[in-house]
Amino acid sequence: MFGLGGSGLISASALLAGGADVVAYDDDPQSVAKANAAGIPTADLRSYDWSKLAALVLAPGVPLTHPAPHWTVRSAQQAGVPVIGDIELFCGERRALAPQAPFVAITGTNGKSTTTALLAHLAASAGLDVQLGGNIGTAILSLEPPAPDRVYVVECSSYQIDLAPTLDPSVGILINLSEDHLDRHGTMEHYAAVKERLVAGVPASGTAIVGVEDEWCAAIADRLERANKNVVRISVRRALADGVYVDGYTINRAAGGSVTAIAELGGINSLRGLHNAQNAACATAAALALGLSAEAIQAGLRSFPGLAHRMEEVGRRGRVLFVNDSKATNADSAAQALACFADIFWIAGGKPKTGGIEPLRGFFPRIRKAYLIGEAAEEFAATLGDTVGHEIDGTLDKALAAAARDAEASAAEELVVLLSPACASFDQYRNFEVRGDAFRALVRGLPGVK
Repeated sequence: MFGLGGSGLISASALLAGGADVVAYDDDPQSVAKANAAGIPTADLRSYDWSKLAALVLAPGVPLTHPAPHWTVRSAQQAGVPVIGDIELFCGERRALAPQAPFVAITGTNGKSTTTALLAHLAASAGLDVQLGGNIGTAILSLEPPAPDRVYVVECSSYQIDLAPTLDPSVGILINLSEDHLDRHGTMEHYAAVKERLVAGVPASGTAIVGVEDEWCAAIADRLERANKNVVRISVRRALADGVYVDGYTINRAAGGSVTAIAELGGINSLRGLHNAQNAACATAAALALGLSAEAIQAGLRSFPGLAHRMEEVGRRGRVLFVNDSKATNADSAAQALACFADIFWIAGGKPKTGGIEPLRGFFPRIRKAYLIGEAAEEFAATLGDTVGHEIDGTLDKALAAAARDAEASAAEELVVLLSPACASFDQYRNFEVRGDAFRALVRGLPGVK
């Protein structure tokens, strides 16, 4: 094994508990010491005899192909040793112990965490034994072991899919695709091909659910259909002759020339916006594949609390709503939040990504004023120019104070102070969760906020 962060330690412990002969390593001596203290055998893999190894279990954050394969990957390839991850280990255990256990795997550029959490909530609300994990934050090998009636709902990043060559979910969901993680995958074509593996691995008896709003996913759905997969297309922009689509606030299922209304999204604040309609439609299609009734799905949608850092309503003061969308680490994600509100006092910035906020120009009329933080502040200010009033505040606390002050003075009826950074957090925060937690704490520290 290489990579001894949280999921790496869990994978090593699971392998040892299952009787495997494990040797683990990490470039960080502190991680190696932590593994040793946990009873995990370690050795410097640079001098190890790779002919003795059955597989290299790689942490998902370690480069597999781009910008260059990690040295452990090159060593494995030279020795003919397969390179896999913890999702692959789970797939093997499921096939060995409970091949009929429902296994839903979810991926996409945006929305996969919300869709994963929502589907798990729908299934649990309907009384099913649900295990939720993967990229959403709970390592898959820390879940309860496979059992025939146990439902697994697993979020998969492109990194994890790349390390799971036999990924075979009974229900696979590909929500959408847009440019992301090209530093890891090299090209959009390669990134899309990796994502496609998740739904391509669905067996003939399973269901492949694919959002068809972008050209990449639409082409993937067509290829799956030609390969005789059971494909359920998802749309929130148009009616489908066959598939699940959203018309207004209604989720419909179309099949065999008839259309059935499954659920209503109106009034569910935790699922506001077109992007969440897409997430809800994908989760609904998967819930139907798991055998849930329309009544159970509707009840689950209404009771869904939403996810932290994703359009999270963290407080209100009078007419002003404060929303934490720290998970919006790129322009596409920020666009989903900006589309939901009309009078926005927008906090944006951080470590910029390719393209900046130029793709968001169509939403500029919704922004009353922007408050810019982090490394991207100057770049974003130049893009906003004279079109949107803005100020460079540098840090989140200053930006929130200014945005709250200006929103309070506005005459509009419904106002939102929105943290939707369109940037990674790494210039000022360890991750987007820490950034969102800081925003939430700052908001709740304002006088008069409920």
